[in-house]
Formats: sequence, C-alpha cells, structure tokens
Amino acid sequence: MGHQYIADKLRNNDFVRLDGATGTELERRGVPMDADAWCGPSVAEHGDVLRDIHIEYLNLGCDVITANTYASVPGMLRAAGQEQNHSFLIERAVAIAREAVTECGREETSVVAGSMSHMIPHMAGTDTVDPTLGDVPPRFEEDCEQHASALLAAGVDMILLEMMFNPARAAIAASAACATDLPVWFGLSVREGSHGGPILFDKHAERPVSDIFHLIDDRVEAVGIMHSRADLIEPALAEIRTHWSGPVAVYPDSGHFEMPNWNFNDVMAPSVFADYAQRWRDLGCFAIGGCCGLGPSHIELLPAGTTTG
Repeated sequence: MGHQYIADKLRNNDFVRLDGATGTELERRGVPMDADAWCGPSVAEHGDVLRDIHIEYLNLGCDVITANTYASVPGMLRAAGQEQNHSFLIERAVAIAREAVTECGREETSVVAGSMSHMIPHMAGTDTVDPTLGDVPPRFEEDCEQHASALLAAGVDMILLEMMFNPARAAIAASAACATDLPVWFGLSVREGSHGGPILFDKHAERPVSDIFHLIDDRVEAVGIMHSRADLIEPALAEIRTHWSGPVAVYPDSGHFEMPNWNFNDVMAPSVFADYAQRWRDLGCFAIGGCCGLGPSHIELLPAGTTTG
C-alpha cells in the first residue's frame, strides 16, 4: 500500500500518529554515539536495538516510523571517516524499519519515512554547527542528491525533510528530496529569539520563521514543526498559518544536544507532553509525534481518536 495509507488519512482528515525519537532512544538504550556522525553509523552493529525501537512504536499504533537516516548524510559520515558506508547505512536502516513493519503485521497500516537533514558537522559538546563551514559547505549539493537518491533506492515510502532552519541549505535539500518524486514533508525547527518568540533554529543568526516560507510550496505534502521546544510550537504554528493552509505535523523535542550526546536531565514528563499534544490536536494539527528525548512512554499518551479538531 505504501504511502497511499497516509494519503487516504490526509484526504479524510484522519489523525496520523507519528513515532518518537530514534537517535536519542538508541542512546538511552546504551548504543554508543559516534563523535562526528552521532547515531548514523549505529545501524551497522546495533540493528537489533533499532528494530526493537521501531517495533515498540508500531505496537503503540504509529502510522509512520522513521528510518534512522537523519545523521547518515554523506557530509557527516565524511567527518567520521565513513563516507564509503553511506549507501550501506541507508539500505540497512530502511531494511530494519521494513523488518519491524513486517514483524508487527503492519504492512497495510504503517509507512516507512526516510529522514533527510541538512546537518553538517557540529562543534563538540554543543548543538551548534561549525561556523567555519559557512552556510553551504563544499560538496553539499552533491551530498544531498546522493542522500535523496539512496533513500529512493532503499524503498522508503516518503521523505521527511527534518530540522530545516538554514534557508540556503534547506533549499538544496528540498530540491534534492522533491526530485525523487516521493511525497515530501518539510520539517522546520525553531528556537527562542531575543524577543521571546520563535525564530529559525540557526544558532549563528536571528532569522525569522518567514525566511524559509519561500521553500514551502505545492512540492510538499505537509509542513512539520519538529525538534523544537514544545512551548514554541503554538506561536510558530500561528506564523506558518499565515503562509501555509495545508496539513501541519508536530513533533517537538525535549532536553538538549551536547554533540554527540543528548542531555536527558530536563526532558518533559509524558503527561506534560500529552497535554501539549491535545492542544495541538485542538488547533487542527493532523499528525503528532516526538523528536529527540521523547520516547515510547510519551507516544503512548498521544490523544486517542481518529480525526483532528
């Protein structure tokens, strides 16, 4: 059935349950993170843990599970000395997700999304990209095309453009993803600006959310607000609604990144996440899940029901 299952839900205004974190959930379960490529290379030796995570989300009724391909972009693997493993890591991550879907008997009711970021190397111990690389590092366009093509070849049902916040890099990533002709969701990330409201996540500049609106057009099926603090979702949604009237997905994070590890000390309680999720449902968000720091115990408490408010 592939992506048609989600397309039918969109057409019928039915609620879509997304999964929660993958990379930070791997870490929480003891999988070591690579100093340069975070969770990307983990599928080579820890596929059994990844499969268990996917299965747990599927057993909670998730309609979309995301293959562990966010940090496997060629540029990150190059920094880790593993660029030659790019195709293998993508194929393996997608295959593990497919195995989980089959094991759970969810072939007709769940889809596998491929994650595609514009992630570039971070400064150690921070969630901030290396500023010496500039907005668009050398080979970045080639890397995005290679990553999108690998996701298509591996057989994902759709592509999630995740953590889009740099307009220059996001434009290149979006072009590569849309060139596959797979359904594409555009996931942007925000942080708190000096005025107290949401701005694009870029730590090197205060960019208004509207700076990325020119990339959100009829090439994409849905817009997501993801890897963002829960309390910033509603004001970010209000800004997005001035430009986009189509489906909106929400999957926040909780905690913070200290490359290559996630700090779980201040992760919100599942009950707090559930209260936020109900509010987002009431505001008409058609799909809700979790990003970094938010695992199965959070997804378990997503609001019941089938239709958005």
